[in-house]
Amino acid sequence: MVIIGGGVIGASIAYQLAVRGLKPLLLEAGQLAHGSSGACDGMVLLQSKKPGIHLELAIESMKMYQNLAGELGFDVAYRQTGGMLVMETEAEVHAMEKLVQNLVENGLDAELAGTARALEKEPNLSPAITGASFCSQDGLVNPIRLTHGFMHGAKKNGALFFTGAEVTGFEVASNKIKAVKTSLGRVETGLVINAAGARAAQVALMAGISLPIKPRKGELIVTEPVAPLIHRGFLSAKYVAAKFDPSLAAKGGQGVSMEQTEEGNLLIGSTREFVGFDRRTTLESFRRIAANACRLVPALRQVKAIRTFAGFRPYTPDGLPALGPAPNLSGLIMAAGHEGDGIALAPVTGRLVAEYVYTGQINRIMEQCDPARFSEQD
Repeated sequence: MVIIGGGVIGASIAYQLAVRGLKPLLLEAGQLAHGSSGACDGMVLLQSKKPGIHLELAIESMKMYQNLAGELGFDVAYRQTGGMLVMETEAEVHAMEKLVQNLVENGLDAELAGTARALEKEPNLSPAITGASFCSQDGLVNPIRLTHGFMHGAKKNGALFFTGAEVTGFEVASNKIKAVKTSLGRVETGLVINAAGARAAQVALMAGISLPIKPRKGELIVTEPVAPLIHRGFLSAKYVAAKFDPSLAAKGGQGVSMEQTEEGNLLIGSTREFVGFDRRTTLESFRRIAANACRLVPALRQVKAIRTFAGFRPYTPDGLPALGPAPNLSGLIMAAGHEGDGIALAPVTGRLVAEYVYTGQINRIMEQCDPARFSEQD
């Protein structure tokens, strides 16, 4: 079997297949973590997930993160620091009340705090905020180390991978995958897992399958290393709203995300733009991200930015990934479309897809993420 895509999702699937005794071959056009997995933040947040399937997946993934480094024999730099969502209006506080209540009902340690309590926990926040929600089970991970960690575990268990192997097409006969064509040659196989992230729709189209997965660019800022300014990763409530309502992002209302690495650098984002695969960063976006960040953490005005970068999140219209067999073609399995949740959901996604390959059974969660749902909407 062949996995297309050497990002965190493809690597997680490779690991989970390999520990089940299967021997996948992973093909990556560039290098491991060359795409979205190497151009994103490392927040593993539960608070940012919609109640329902999103939150259920995130909780399962969080549980898997607890022992992941030991299982892989590789330090993925996972830290359960807790996380927060910062509110700037009373309307946001009101909206967050229901979200926090849902987290608590799902057994999570979540709290809605007023301004004074929020500043006790994070003294460098602006006193102009109206409150913050906290969840102790949120955390941070290094996405690049995570991807390499999964592949380390996969290789130990017999998986193979090739970098610089760009997929150029498929051989299909009698409506079944027969082989994958690559820049390095032909690979005969009857089973392909498309984990190509933001380019998954392009890969699927080579096999005649049309899926509405498209790139959504996020620009981010990296600062110089400084003494701790924040103790946990956070998103503004505006950011969460924009994540599920693209019209808010178009109006510049996406808010801000922020985390501080163990080395002291701050990673600040992010835009949410539909601009194809244009990876260029812009001065306009830099200024907007910086203004949003400094409004919430005023001390940032004294911190130097050292670079910007951009990555592509694989967007789907309903916000759910495409997991499971592609419609109308035997032998092609989809595992893409996580948008900004790929890092948080990578462990559980790998397990779900591997269990499907191993047993042939689609469970309740994968039924809701069935790629065929997009055909039904056409």
